[in-house]
Formats: sequence, structure tokens, C-alpha cells
Amino acid sequence: MSAHDASAVFRAADMDIAHHDRIVSIIYASAMDHQKWVDALQEMRGLFAANFLTLILREASLEDPGLIVWVGDGAEGGSARFEPARDDLTPFANLAADRIHVVDDLMESSDWRRSAYFQQSCRPHDVFHVMSVDISIAGAGRLPLRITRPESAPAFSERDRARCQALLPHLRRALQLHNQLRRKESLGGMYSSAMGRLSVGTVVLDERGRVFDQNPIARDILANGDGLKVAGGRLEAFYPSDNRALQNLIRGAFARHASCQPAVAEALSISRPSGQPHLGIVVEVLPPGEWAGGRGRPVVVLYVRDPAGRTLADAEAVRQLFNLTPTETAVALKLADGASLEEAAEALGIRRNTARAHLRAIFSKTGVRRQTELVRILLNSVAPLRVEAGEGAPPA
Repeated sequence: MSAHDASAVFRAADMDIAHHDRIVSIIYASAMDHQKWVDALQEMRGLFAANFLTLILREASLEDPGLIVWVGDGAEGGSARFEPARDDLTPFANLAADRIHVVDDLMESSDWRRSAYFQQSCRPHDVFHVMSVDISIAGAGRLPLRITRPESAPAFSERDRARCQALLPHLRRALQLHNQLRRKESLGGMYSSAMGRLSVGTVVLDERGRVFDQNPIARDILANGDGLKVAGGRLEAFYPSDNRALQNLIRGAFARHASCQPAVAEALSISRPSGQPHLGIVVEVLPPGEWAGGRGRPVVVLYVRDPAGRTLADAEAVRQLFNLTPTETAVALKLADGASLEEAAEALGIRRNTARAHLRAIFSKTGVRRQTELVRILLNSVAPLRVEAGEGAPPA
């Protein structure tokens, strides 16, 4: 839309500039916080004297039920709710994108009254007048906005269309930003989850060195306080010499980024008071936007590995990959956790000779001859990456 066209639309909308700016400000705030979409729709509901507004934030797909937010009349004068997107048989589906339609554009009033959609979805909620637009979003498809009024209210006018048209570019940009941020958050969550299934802890620090994100593996390591801990919101090593080395490593990562030097992932070994094997740490800086929590600034990510930690290889995945029996799988996983064959036999309640027989069968099926080789192929297989039933995907 050209500047001349935009000016003409705004004049036709007959909107108070301060009111327009307030709505637009809330719309853009919604891009960063999906809960604020309720505030944006409530403002628009007042602007259009509507009884309901609904906006699909995400289309439903095989992987995602989608998300719709609606605000409207309720028992106490107004309500708002988020819920999965519905696939209603609405006559407003498959219309030209980014064009505003009302019922009269599609059918006669008598046909509208007789339609199954009106009878089943509109009439029970005192909805008669509908203004609709499918907002096209690159990479996200069409996100419908529906604005409704009861039959007792006036039909939507040309001024109402113009007001909707004036807000449409801002809604499109905010929805585009919202979906881009969600995709980054999903990727970050999937990445963190994958690291966790590989028994790798991830700790994310902001530019002040404060911890603002960590995956469950890192949370357990830090809670134990055996080598690493969080003090005053900052990550610290237990021993002063290790702590100095850790802080220098973190500051150095940020300094290299600030001076536009190539990113380098540096490693550090952290001693533990318990006498357990040292924690291994790799530190690297990520540019703005590559981690959902970065808030537009670079962050440092620490990958923490506990050599004494239990492997998270999934038993069913191990069984399927190597065609093992349930008992053979249990023996293999005990060995992968660092147990000796005798310790594995005791933990599983079987005789030592029985455990040896199972180990011979495991060697035959996996094609290895030594326990060290067995542990290596188990940990290097895809078994640790299998998501267990019920674990589900990262949160949205």
C-alpha cells in the first residue's frame, strides 16, 4: 500500500489518532508476549463495538493443534480464552487473502440464516453480523480474524472496513514476528531437549554473566553443587582457581564477540569436591537471535558433561537397534552406565554366569568383542535421542 493509499484509508476510518496509536502499540507488544493478544483484541472489540473477536495465532497442522485467542461477551461482561484452533466449516474459508469480507459479500441474508454454520456456530452465541479477513503471513499461512456483532446491532459499515484495513498492516507484522519468535523458541527448546537426552547440560548466561536458562541435566548438576553452583544468580566453580578460569573463559567469549573475532568454543575441566571425575565444560557465545532467551543480545552457552552421570539411552531404542532381549538390554545399559559385569548382575538380580551368557549374546548381536567397544557403540548410537512415550515436545 502506498503512502497516499494509506492516508486515504486512515481518513476513511475516521479514527482518533491517539486511539489508533494505542491499539497499534498493544498489537506490537503482542508479538513478544502472546498473552497481550487478549489486550489487543479487547481494544479492537471496543473500536468495532463487537460482541466477539477471534484471531488464529497459529494454524493447526499434524504437529501442532494451532492456537486461537478470542475475547467476547460473557456472564460478567467479558471473557478471554486461548484454545486450539478449530477447523469449522465456515463460509469465510478459502476467500481471497488480505481482503475484508462481510456476510453480504458472500450471500443473501436469507441464505445466511438458513446456513448450517449460522445455525450451529453463530446463532447460539448471538452472532449475526460478521466481518472477516484472512491475514497472509509468510511461512505461517493464513491467520483469520473474525469480528462479530449481534443482530440487534448495526451491520458493519464502510467505515468499519476502513478501520480494519488501517490496522491490517500492523496485525500482519505483529503476527509475522510472533510466529518467527515461536519458531526460534521451538528450535531452542528442541536443541536443549536433545542435549539433555545426550546427558549434556546446557546453561545460558546473559551479558552480565547471570544464569537465565538451563536444561534439566544442568539443573541437576548445579543443584548437587559438586563442582559448579549458582550464587547470586551467577555461575561459579567450587574451587577459586577453577572459578577464576571459568569467569575468564566467559568474559573472553563475550570480548571476542564484541571485537568481531571468529567464534571459538573453548573447553575447561572443573574439579569436584566429591572426588568424582572432573566436569567437562565447553563455552561458546551465540549472536543475538540464535537462542530464544537472548532478548536481542549475545549470550554465552556452557555445555556441561558429567562423566559419572547415568546414560539416558532409551531401553526400547537399544532393544530395537540391536535386536536384544529385555534382559540383554538391561545388562547392556548397566554396562553403559559404568557398572562392571558383576555389578550389573547384582543390580539385576541374576547370576554372574547368566550375566556372562547374556554378554556373549550381546557381543554376537552387536558385532563387538570388548565391553569398552559395546559402551562406545551404545553411546554413539541414536538410542539417547529417542523421545520416551509421554515426554512430548518442548513447550510452546
